[in-house]
Amino acid sequence: MAEIAEIQEVKEIPLDDLVVSKGQVRVKDVGKDIEELAESIRVMGLLEPIVVAPAEKPGKYEILTGQRRFLAHKTLKKKTIRAVVLKNRVDEMTAKAISVTENLIRRDLSQKELIDACTSLYKKYSSMKAVADATGLQPSVVSQYVKYDRLIPQLKKLVDDGQVDIKAALRAQDAAAGGAETADAREAVKLAKEMGQMSGVQQKKLVKERKDNPEVPVDEAIEEAKTGAKVTQVIVTISAELHKSLQTFAQQEGVTQDDAAGTLIEEGLQLKGFMN
Repeated sequence: MAEIAEIQEVKEIPLDDLVVSKGQVRVKDVGKDIEELAESIRVMGLLEPIVVAPAEKPGKYEILTGQRRFLAHKTLKKKTIRAVVLKNRVDEMTAKAISVTENLIRRDLSQKELIDACTSLYKKYSSMKAVADATGLQPSVVSQYVKYDRLIPQLKKLVDDGQVDIKAALRAQDAAAGGAETADAREAVKLAKEMGQMSGVQQKKLVKERKDNPEVPVDEAIEEAKTGAKVTQVIVTISAELHKSLQTFAQQEGVTQDDAAGTLIEEGLQLKGFMN
């Protein structure tokens, strides 16, 4: 019996000659963080070719695996992409089986693996920018990963186990310290778990509250951060260019667009003297 995925050749294919197969299993959040993937490809090159098969229309190819890499190449305005070309056309169910197999085999790097890699590179280069340039990761993301080493053991374990992300863990440690040099481990763990469920604005408010009033009990500070301040939703109309800039800023900071916009508004008002 012939192999389903019998390879004919590996070659560069014009992006205009490619179409996404209906058998792709990844259909949600396909474009999420595509700029980050594009930056990684720009820096490192395409490390893993996409897989295609001849399409029904002569001269065209169906993308069986690698649609995000394809979209990243379009973002980079590249003309071609390296592809593994299967010998024969495949039907939709076979395409789906190939897509499932690739997604089962290929595992995204865990947060811990990225932390270890960035920390090792930082120790070698002694520069956040150098690590960012070498990996294609955003400098703000590299900064968070490198700061992992300053976490207390209890918070490192929460991050390693995937219970909280590193940004929440770092903020929790700062909040638990309350301006002091060391943080109470039990308070830090409690804060980290609570902050993992908060917005970025709430997390920052909790850190500030603890630094300004370290004598306030942790439970009270958490409740104040969640409900104490009234939040007003403001809807604004901005240009496409401004929206794209906001998206880029949010991505670099690792926050939602709402939190990014709130941060920029707050900083602008402080700069103009309208806030203390």
